[in-house]
Amino acid sequence: MIELEGVPELIDPVMVAAFEGWNDAGDAASTAVAHLEREWKGEVFAALDAEDYYDFQVNRPTVWMDGGVRKITWPTTRLSVVRVGGDKPRDLVLVRGIEPSMRWRSFCNELLGFAHELGVELVVVLGALLGDTPHTRPVPISGTTSDPDLARRMDLEETKYEGPTGIVGVLQEACTHAGVPAVSLWAAVPHYVSQPPNPKATLALLNRLEDLIGVRIPLGELPEDARAWQVGVDQLAAEDSEVAEYVQTLEEARDTAELPEASGEAIAREFERYLRRRDGGGPPGGHATADGEGPPYLRDSSSERTRPPKPPRTEPEQDKGDEDSAED
Repeated sequence: MIELEGVPELIDPVMVAAFEGWNDAGDAASTAVAHLEREWKGEVFAALDAEDYYDFQVNRPTVWMDGGVRKITWPTTRLSVVRVGGDKPRDLVLVRGIEPSMRWRSFCNELLGFAHELGVELVVVLGALLGDTPHTRPVPISGTTSDPDLARRMDLEETKYEGPTGIVGVLQEACTHAGVPAVSLWAAVPHYVSQPPNPKATLALLNRLEDLIGVRIPLGELPEDARAWQVGVDQLAAEDSEVAEYVQTLEEARDTAELPEASGEAIAREFERYLRRRDGGGPPGGHATADGEGPPYLRDSSSERTRPPKPPRTEPEQDKGDEDSAED
């Protein structure tokens, strides 16, 4: 039985989850949820029983000292809640833990029980995978769902993936079967620099999440950390001619693949995102109006989207601009 004493009635709640392990290349996804907890001072209100889901020989507990007293922290999944202020406040239920070792269906059912009791309207699961992507380009972010109507409304891909999956895929599918709208956002992390942390991928996930759920996320030092990370990888790549040549090959392949996208809808989304972050106007998630069309400044008199030129950027802003367009 789920008891939620002390948790206030939530406003338009969205559950945002991430799990360490197979689904979390570069720790990008779990770090994104940790960032939300830290920036909005989330308070843990529930934790799943570690005995039910974890093999402690795989995910070992840790011992620490508290005022001379030895204590043990067990690996588990914890839930916290934060309220995002502003003109239209809303609550986020943050789920952060480790991919369970066993009983995945029971694990998902327990999380869905919390979602039901809290009135969660949407579940967003963050993940990160290794890919053939250069570290010098915007981090590719894919947003997928099993719900064709949700895919259409939120500018997402309807997932067609077949193959091995992790807890991200299992939880998303459990949500679908339970009638809870669910989305997964995936960041592609360069496989040749996969060790954590990867602040550039974390930043890209948060930017896409901001657009998706319509909240303004405080980024703190993440943009500067992302720039420093890229400079560091640049320097390491420059010291190895084979790595530098390989990165150049990935850049050329990426640029060639994106040439057909450098028009129409892609430019419209880029320009919309740029204006929103430059002016601070409009809800971050406003991809479409109530009638299903784009914002007025992206439509001409015939209600068809125009093709505005990409806005000029100064040199110091280039990295941030890259992150803003990560999913394009």
